[in-house]
Amino acid sequence: MGKYLKYTKNFYFIFTVLFVAWMVFIDTNDIVSHIKLRAKLRDLERQKEFYLERKEKVQADREELMSNYELLEKFARERYLMKRKSEDLYVIIEE
Repeated sequence: MGKYLKYTKNFYFIFTVLFVAWMVFIDTNDIVSHIKLRAKLRDLERQKEFYLERKEKVQADREELMSNYELLEKFARERYLMKRKSEDLYVIIEE
């Protein structure tokens, strides 16, 4: 027991213990902050993967639309309600 008491009176030991406690629990870059940031990083990486897959799908759809005129016309008519000058457009809303 006296051996441990001897170390607690040493200035460098006390300073080291206080410094480590400060860096681990009190500092702005403490362990809790690192854990939260790591979790946020994992979430953002998952979102990045999702959006990259979505981007590839949209690009494939775009290529398909641009290569097929009939499909492009159908898309424009259904999605944006476009029509020719000689046509009348009736929108039926189902309830």
